[in-house]
Amino acid sequence: MIIYGSEIAKEIKNEVAEKISELVRNGLRKPRLAIVLVGEDPASLSYIRGKEKASREVGFDFVLYKEKETVKEEELLKLIDNLNQDETIDGILVQLPLPKHLCEARVISAIDASKDVDGLSLLNSGRLFKGEDGLFPCTALGVMEILRRSKIEVEGRNVIVIGRSKLVGLPLARMLTSANATVTLAHSYTKDLKSLTKLYDIVIVAIGQPKFLKAEDIKEEAVVIDVGINRLDGHLCGDVDFEKVSQKASAITPVPKGVGPMTIACLMQNTLKAYEMRQK
Repeated sequence: MIIYGSEIAKEIKNEVAEKISELVRNGLRKPRLAIVLVGEDPASLSYIRGKEKASREVGFDFVLYKEKETVKEEELLKLIDNLNQDETIDGILVQLPLPKHLCEARVISAIDASKDVDGLSLLNSGRLFKGEDGLFPCTALGVMEILRRSKIEVEGRNVIVIGRSKLVGLPLARMLTSANATVTLAHSYTKDLKSLTKLYDIVIVAIGQPKFLKAEDIKEEAVVIDVGINRLDGHLCGDVDFEKVSQKASAITPVPKGVGPMTIACLMQNTLKAYEMRQK
């Protein structure tokens, strides 16, 4: 089974759009997503265009705040504080990476946790690791949605997550643990990694190394989720050797059209959730 996250993402966006239509019919305002961009990084601009397009599709109001690459940190923090105080703003996202003169941790921690739709604030991270409700990282949520909507059972199964980033690996390992999976979190210091991967029912790779996982690295009928996105010989590919691994796995996500579209879809979910939480 090839799991197209692009199709699941459409389902999620349709569900969000239906809820927004209902809000409007009931005379309520639309949720509003604010994105802060510092500089003119081409990749960041591309990501933002995707987020704006999805926002328009589901019916959100969208506003982009563009700051020069030379913006001072205190000026950026003041903008974030103004957005925190603005009752018409439901979600705030600062596009990463930031220029080196800005402290990413300080900027992210300045966002009101109730509007932190990237799920990166200390408060939301704490809620995740304490098993409480909150706003959590979108790519990790996207992987969980792929597993759930594809009816891939995780409870009681052995799962290995390769990569421990704060955007994917760490939060995903916690979400899987909460779903009663037995989870191993592997990383660059893990010894004999490829002998380990053969033992697991579900293998999730998020390390940014083209075609890292080979067919001989998994057991028969394993589920493989490829979070990586790389450019190799002018083409996009994931962290998994898809052509070979797909012949051995029981289910696998491709690159592109796999996990990538789920990130934006779950950002839409998070923005709606932030709106609903704040309305309550």
